[in-house]
Amino acid sequence: MSSSVTEEPRATGAEASTGADAVTGAESATGAGAGAPAGDRPPRGKAAAAVRAALAAASGVLLYLSFPPRPLWWLAPFALALLAGCLHGRRARAGFGLGLLHGLGFLLPLLVWTSEGVGPVPWIALSTLEALLIGLTTLGVSLVSRLPAWPLWGAAVWVAGEALRARAPFGGFPWGKLAFGQADGFFLPLAALGGTPLLSFGIVLCGFGLYEALRTALQHPRRSAAALAALAVAAPVGTALAARPLVSDAAEDGTAVAAVIQGNVPRAGFDFNSQRRAVLDNHAKRTVQLAEDVRAGRVPRPDFVVWPENSSDIDPFTQPDAHRVIDNAVRAVGVPVAIGSVLAPETGPLRNTMILWDPVKGPTETYDKRKIQPFGERIPMRSFVRIFSADVDRVQRDFGPGKEPGVFDMAGSGIGMVTCYEAAFDDAVRSTVRAGAQVIAVPSNNATFGRTQMTYQQLAMDRVRAVEHSRTVLVPVTSGVSAVIRPDGKIVQQTEMFTADALVAEVPLRSTETPATRLGPLPEYALLALAAGGFGWVLARRVHARRSAA
Repeated sequence: MSSSVTEEPRATGAEASTGADAVTGAESATGAGAGAPAGDRPPRGKAAAAVRAALAAASGVLLYLSFPPRPLWWLAPFALALLAGCLHGRRARAGFGLGLLHGLGFLLPLLVWTSEGVGPVPWIALSTLEALLIGLTTLGVSLVSRLPAWPLWGAAVWVAGEALRARAPFGGFPWGKLAFGQADGFFLPLAALGGTPLLSFGIVLCGFGLYEALRTALQHPRRSAAALAALAVAAPVGTALAARPLVSDAAEDGTAVAAVIQGNVPRAGFDFNSQRRAVLDNHAKRTVQLAEDVRAGRVPRPDFVVWPENSSDIDPFTQPDAHRVIDNAVRAVGVPVAIGSVLAPETGPLRNTMILWDPVKGPTETYDKRKIQPFGERIPMRSFVRIFSADVDRVQRDFGPGKEPGVFDMAGSGIGMVTCYEAAFDDAVRSTVRAGAQVIAVPSNNATFGRTQMTYQQLAMDRVRAVEHSRTVLVPVTSGVSAVIRPDGKIVQQTEMFTADALVAEVPLRSTETPATRLGPLPEYALLALAAGGFGWVLARRVHARRSAA
């Protein structure tokens, strides 16, 4: 059979001694299905393929179980070890199919909240699209899985796949990045060293190394192979230990008393938007109540207050009534307040805007959300998507992105705005910190998604960002869960869902930049280069094999 992109020459000699698959050892030992078309495989080969497919899907489910709200972060390396057993030594085509099954097993339960209020079509479409991208990633992993020290190359390829998902299509969708499942994990300090790409890399390297250690142990390996497998597990563990001093919640620039408001919404789901005035009134009322609590001595006086995203979907610059309600609440509390609003200019797109509102001067500064959620805040290919779901017309006017990071001077403290969905993007958070943020605020609106796991998944992202940049993170959410997160990733206060509440806490102000903040995308670029080097080695080996065969 002629060789092609999906056909790897069979391993020989020393390479064959390390090429057996622990998961599919029976097939490797007998040669069943080796190179035969799917329709011509003997029954044993078909059974082995079915087992691999089931294990690949199961590894995805196991990875999903490692994500919040469950504190089972330690399942992630084992899920990836199981996936590695399915991929090792496979051809590219099989690697793609197995990765697709893994992606579906992972993303269908992880993203089920996207069906809230709109039915299953968007959920299945998004999960399938992202699973296809994971399939491309595992295709790459299968290609490098015959190289010496393949867990290193495979982990770099995985990071390359996450980098692709964070950028394309439609600006990317980083949800489900491995780093975001590690808020409670041992490996979390890696985020402060090299950002979420290094944290994801460490998890994958450990998981692939676990599989390789088991495989080599079962096959009585050479010492060098055993040492490389052990190193793949030990390296991320040792690096995470070495990075622990980077995680600190000490105050460098003093402290500030911060308050976050959760006004609640009349009802969950998309229909909450039909009662925009009630949402605004709820947040104004809870702010006035906070002012009364301060005067009564029940809580300390805050230095500043942050409202959630969409806490005033009525444009206060064009609607005098909304302006008056907000101004009265801010004057009552007597400190600067960041207000989440929707601005509707006469022409052009809407703006998802945070407004700095001074109790004396009124609105003074604004920040426009830069990462606009596709199919939520804007509808790409509207006429085509309408064929599958009329819900696209719920978004009658697209939002447009801002261009500059927003850091508000609130009572002398630099409070950086990272609005909701933006917390999933490395560059959005980092640029805000580099612009002078001593505290990060992530005003959010999760009311659309009801009581699903979405809010806990996003809260875990915020905790990872706190450690990555060594900043306090304030999370005001319209309907919860709102929280105050210390720079070490620990939640010190949080609310219940769908209740009106206010959190007041003294938080440390920090200005030191972690290595992750300073280096920015460089660790990711280095890992992309490593993945490219692995692919280059695979190509060189294939060229050499073809010349030798000729």
